[in-house]
Amino acid sequence: MTTDTASLAGFGHHPVRFDVDYPDRPLDRLSTAFRPFAALPILVVLATVAVTGGGVAAGVLFLGPLLMILFRRKYPRWWFDWNLELLRFSARVGAYLALLDDRYPSTDEEQSVHFEMPHPDVERGEVGQYLPLVKWLLAIPHYVVLAVLWTGAGLAVIGAWFAVLFTGRYPRSLFDFVVGVARWHLRVVAYAFALTTDDYPPFRLGD
Repeated sequence: MTTDTASLAGFGHHPVRFDVDYPDRPLDRLSTAFRPFAALPILVVLATVAVTGGGVAAGVLFLGPLLMILFRRKYPRWWFDWNLELLRFSARVGAYLALLDDRYPSTDEEQSVHFEMPHPDVERGEVGQYLPLVKWLLAIPHYVVLAVLWTGAGLAVIGAWFAVLFTGRYPRSLFDFVVGVARWHLRVVAYAFALTTDDYPPFRLGD
């Protein structure tokens, strides 16, 4: 799957990149009204894939890459590809649930949700050999902040639900806030669990 590089233009220097195209058009009010019910089939698919993958963070492979980095100083490409595509799929489902897009989530097409993270060359020192042992611990401050931010994002989605029903539009300020929280979350997952970068996630919603 190719990435829409234009949609990722303007990102900052953090290697984990996430964005959602703003729907500058009327959104489907009917599917918005019944979004939790409409999303049930794709949620079942996602849950099945995540359980099959095992590990933490909804199916992200963690222990295998950790052991390979620690003892073999490598990150198998197919394990990385699994994590990348699973996180992309999860992000599309999350964007649909958050009303950011009214198109049904694809299992393989990028659609309006763009996510990239680097495949680390462990042998060249792009990630530390022993740092993955403690990344989950170092990320604790982010867990605390994200717990608050996701509460706010939930309230923003509720507000956006009413706005879409009455106007057909997702307020841009609420859209940017929800996307920013998702970006923050994915950077923490990539750092602490997918183990693809040693760049500590920034405490910011923006790029």
